[in-house]
Amino acid sequence: MNFLYTVNNNFVPQLGAGIASICENNSKEPQITFYIMSFGISLKNKDNLKRLAEKYNRNITFIEIADIKQYFDFDIDTSGWNPIVLARLIMGRILPENLKRILYLDGDTIVISSLEELWHMDLKDKTLGMSIEPTVDKKRKEALGLKGYFYHNAGVLLVDLEKWRKKESDKKIIQYYRDHNGNLFANDQDAINGALKDEILSIMPKYNFCNIFYQYPYKFLSNLVSPLKYFSKEEFDSCIKNPVIIHYLGEERPWRAGNTHKYKKYYEKYLGMTDWKDTPYEDGWKVYFVCWRFFNFIMKPVPKVRYYMINMLIPFFMKYRANKLRNGK
Repeated sequence: MNFLYTVNNNFVPQLGAGIASICENNSKEPQITFYIMSFGISLKNKDNLKRLAEKYNRNITFIEIADIKQYFDFDIDTSGWNPIVLARLIMGRILPENLKRILYLDGDTIVISSLEELWHMDLKDKTLGMSIEPTVDKKRKEALGLKGYFYHNAGVLLVDLEKWRKKESDKKIIQYYRDHNGNLFANDQDAINGALKDEILSIMPKYNFCNIFYQYPYKFLSNLVSPLKYFSKEEFDSCIKNPVIIHYLGEERPWRAGNTHKYKKYYEKYLGMTDWKDTPYEDGWKVYFVCWRFFNFIMKPVPKVRYYMINMLIPFFMKYRANKLRNGK
């Protein structure tokens, strides 16, 4: 198995927890190699990550990306995200040529069971597998040229690197990004969806399991993607019961003080197996989470209202995140 992460030094504790979770739940795999596209990870953190991998007899390789924007000949607005997130767009030219398949994971994911089934999945002649993000509104999809297509979340990517390179996916994505003036709402995720819409196989939600799958009922999510056919109720319920990769999407993240994320125990469990087990919680979120829990409680009976209110609030969250990034927080 080969894994790819793209992180900076601030996200190393989460990365460590993610690596530990993979190693703990895939101990029977004969080979696991982690490729870390890094931006400014300290030598101490690199040494600790190496020791973590060695503890499980696994390999880790760091690929330092000094300036990701050197790969783009146009200005890019990352909408409040650190620019390192763009590194996955150039994986074809950065990763070793002999790699045939890679599983990209966002740094805010935790693996809670075996990845064998996912790793060996038949991509049915597609370039990559991604999980559907059913809550993206239709206007945004149409603006991206995705009318009649699913929109997918890019936090988990199972990539056939041979096809990725052969079809010059890097170039297609970057050209799509350029055509949109380097300004997309979900930056690289939008670009992947728009540029490779015919090359994506939709994989089960259990491989990219985020809060929307227990905050909204199946029927509501199925109606959102209509007239496209969503997974069956039985398949969806199976994913709810047995998620494989937890993606801590949104603002409620288990490393923030005051959070009550449904799956926070998994992050805490695997973080506790690393040198970052004593990392303090990120402060300044307690009031937010009190309000968030109250909002979810009163909106539970009316998912449609909740959905439209969240979509109205997302741009404000994005601006807040952008301001924090500019201020170096």
